[in-house]
Amino acid sequence: MSTDGHRRETEQDPRRDGGLAEDEAVRALLQLMPRIVGRVKRLPVPEELQSLALAPRHLSLLSLLLFDGPSTVSDLAARLEVAPTTVSLMVGELSRKGVLERREDENDRRRRIVSIAEGKRTTISGWLARGADAWRHALRTLSPLERALVVTTLRAYEDAASDEDTASDGGTASDGGTEAEGGDSSAGVTRKS
Repeated sequence: MSTDGHRRETEQDPRRDGGLAEDEAVRALLQLMPRIVGRVKRLPVPEELQSLALAPRHLSLLSLLLFDGPSTVSDLAARLEVAPTTVSLMVGELSRKGVLERREDENDRRRRIVSIAEGKRTTISGWLARGADAWRHALRTLSPLERALVVTTLRAYEDAASDEDTASDGGTASDGGTEAEGGDSSAGVTRKS
């Protein structure tokens, strides 16, 4: 896409042309992924959140809470595909920073419900909405099966990149975090099966 939001003249819609050969697709994605990552990295962190040093793992957690609402640590762990202790550590860290709140479940006093702190909700929503809007725009014209294929393909890429990272660095997470610390799954942390 060009900077004005329209497909570049030299880029064609592979669905219209009958698709791409594997090497053509790899080449296109190798060109596209750095542009996507660069754009995402340039998204400014709201001033109110800059001092919190949020990592990608925090953004996944915040996105789930923002879009799906309050949840338990166990439910968040299942959806993030990490161990409950990993989510518990992240929730504790973000609670101490005033980003998340934990409260007793009214139906089961043994359970804790996690939610975004009311004072941070608007800021977090505005920040994460830009990415959600871009995904909605990109996925809007696809059928449900095509959307599922996009998600499945991106997960397969993450897993393959994770396998390569793990093999090349001796099995440790390369983002500076371990699985217990909630290390980024694209940097070598193994998913729960």
